[in-house]
Amino acid sequence: MSRTRSVTSSVLGVDRRTVLAATAAVSVSAGVGYALRPTDSAAAPAPRAPEAGPQATAPAAAPSAPYIQGTTLAAVAAPRPGSGYRRMGSAPGWGRVVRGELAAPRSGRADRRTALAAFVQLTDLHLIDSQHPLRLEYLRAASEISWRPHEALTVQGAVSLVERVNALRAAPVTGAPLDCAVTTGDNTDNNARTELDWYLTVLSGGRITPNSGDPRHYEGVQNSGVPLYWQPGSASRDAYTRRGFPRIDGFLAAAIREVRSPGLTLPWYSTVGNHDAMPLGCYAHGDGRLAAYAVGGRKLMDLGPAEAARLQRSISQDRDPRGTVLRDLLDSRRRAMRAVTPDERRAPFTPREYVRAHLDPAYRGAGPVGHGYTRAHLEAGTQYYTFPIAEKVLGVSLDTTDPGGHYNGSIGTAQLTWLDRTLRTHRDLHVVVFSHHTGTSMSNTRPDPARPRERRHQGAELVTLLGRHPNVVAWVNGHIHRNDITPHRGSAGSFWEISTASHVEFPQLARIVELVDNADGTLSLHTTLIESAAPHRTDFGDLSQTGLAALYRELSANARPDGARLSGGPGDRNTELLLKRR
Repeated sequence: MSRTRSVTSSVLGVDRRTVLAATAAVSVSAGVGYALRPTDSAAAPAPRAPEAGPQATAPAAAPSAPYIQGTTLAAVAAPRPGSGYRRMGSAPGWGRVVRGELAAPRSGRADRRTALAAFVQLTDLHLIDSQHPLRLEYLRAASEISWRPHEALTVQGAVSLVERVNALRAAPVTGAPLDCAVTTGDNTDNNARTELDWYLTVLSGGRITPNSGDPRHYEGVQNSGVPLYWQPGSASRDAYTRRGFPRIDGFLAAAIREVRSPGLTLPWYSTVGNHDAMPLGCYAHGDGRLAAYAVGGRKLMDLGPAEAARLQRSISQDRDPRGTVLRDLLDSRRRAMRAVTPDERRAPFTPREYVRAHLDPAYRGAGPVGHGYTRAHLEAGTQYYTFPIAEKVLGVSLDTTDPGGHYNGSIGTAQLTWLDRTLRTHRDLHVVVFSHHTGTSMSNTRPDPARPRERRHQGAELVTLLGRHPNVVAWVNGHIHRNDITPHRGSAGSFWEISTASHVEFPQLARIVELVDNADGTLSLHTTLIESAAPHRTDFGDLSQTGLAALYRELSANARPDGARLSGGPGDRNTELLLKRR
């Protein structure tokens, strides 16, 4: 019997997806002991094999492969030619590029291949409470890309992405059923409890009112009259209307109306990002005055370019990990702040509260319970684990955030040791590693305040460790908001690092990954990008949930000029990535 076959599924005859949803939380390895007592082996039990059921067979009505409907192989959203504000239309799809840097492609492999796993990666959703008093919108005075005119529509956009995933009838290349979905962090934006509730409800299903503060109307920069920001319901000339952004009466009222999410119909797993771990994605927890601003009744909406540039430098150059510069700035500008409605729901949440929320039965959805996290994580204070993707494929979710502050990441010695042990224990399984940060963005080695003596490790060290394990086939991540696929050759094996663009910046993408055995000594990872289900064309008079999701995409395409760069090159989008089978 396969070590990943579930006894329950063998006896009761239930299908594999039911087993995954119902029991995966029991079968994951929480990675707890090393974090608690690094020198006490009794506190760190060996990770167990995932208890997935037998390999599911394709449903009778499954489409023949290749299956491109609803993917960027068929069509992509693209701004129409012109200058100024550009309306959205459809463009030809992106073809598939074969990449053979790590293994040569052999002819006839499409006729021989066997599907091993297929999953969907969602990354950098950035569910935004756009009225949150602590937001740094005023950095727009120093940099145009520091604020997004579509930030009030992140919930509608995310629900539309869920609808797209649910509508996929099969994996595009093999026609196999999709096994699960995995988020790779920055699920929230401000580390606010409002956003955490919205994120978990979007993926689990339910009703969301994407509003905080005054329940009757929007209170934020988009009806402030400050010309830095797009004022959609005003006839005044702001920085965006001068570029052709439309006037849309009723936009803000529609943006805070109730939204309904069907929830993912696939089992889904959650990985933490820096915006989930720290206030504003870059400040360590612990400053009570910043927390008071988050829930309070005053909001700074305007700042001069010089002051904005100084604050922006303090963040980007990692000069203010605890938010002291920000706190002092806010204290000095209290008279310039505007009154808003206080709301305790905007309070920052701690890593432990993040895990506890995932365990709440209200957010179970398609399962599994905890979406990778267990009560052992609450006891240990860790957020890394293993989970079954398919019968012969193991997922490993890492926590690469640095609690000491700053948006770049690293990994502690305890977690790195646990990862090495996990990969050795499961050497007979193919392993896909998930994290928020990329190898190049793991450059922050500030000590974890909870473990001040523990060494932090950069991305290069993680790449080296993964390369020592021939069972690692891919490292899937986000953070950089750009499609980028990198081959890595290690001392014992090779793997592909697959970074996917965010869903908050245009081109607003997620990615399907399929692992297949080519029966010729090679494996292939097929990556296929998908957009949300919202139509490419928009109608300024359509303020329905779907209409707002379409506007979310169009506004994002006009918010910044570098969408082509974030799309990556053809070899970073829809691909076939070859590997030698070990």
